[in-house]
Amino acid sequence: MEEKVCSFFGHRKIADSVALRQRIQSEIVNLIENYGVNVFLFGSRSDFDSLCHAIVTELKEKYPHIQRRAYTCRSETCTLEKERAYWEGIYSYFEKRPVTLLGVEEEVEHKNKYTAGKAQYVERNQAMINDSDFCVFYYNPYYQPPRRKYSKRSVGDYQPKSGTQLAFDYANQRKRGGKDLRIINVYEEENEN
Repeated sequence: MEEKVCSFFGHRKIADSVALRQRIQSEIVNLIENYGVNVFLFGSRSDFDSLCHAIVTELKEKYPHIQRRAYTCRSETCTLEKERAYWEGIYSYFEKRPVTLLGVEEEVEHKNKYTAGKAQYVERNQAMINDSDFCVFYYNPYYQPPRRKYSKRSVGDYQPKSGTQLAFDYANQRKRGGKDLRIINVYEEENEN
């Protein structure tokens, strides 16, 4: 079976709603049934990634052939599905409460995982986009991350771009450069209705 791949990118915090969950699920089902998408790529550290992972995991019951892959950065790990119950048991024992870990079928370490500096998330996201046929975003063009200092001792600060904006711009650049890539922004859809 030919791999058709979809990746997810979104802001760390999102306005979660039943309507958003239904729209994401509908889009994922459409990608599976009408476009043959069978591999879903996940980064980390955002509410949107977690929400999409939960939806894809639920859909595995109906579509057992779909695969979840985690693209990890240096400070991140994932739990392979075949080991998830074991590690959940260990963490639950030590935490003295039930612990649920996100499971995937495969972890992908991009080539610069251990050599990338502050740009490791940017490079990881670019690797995911390069490996994708479809990208689903939750990108609010008006979102601004908190201002940051240039350094610990600096009195000046600057306005950084969001990682989601960098990924969105990169995906559009790849598309304009001739890559056959479909970009779906569920934030735009949410606010057009």
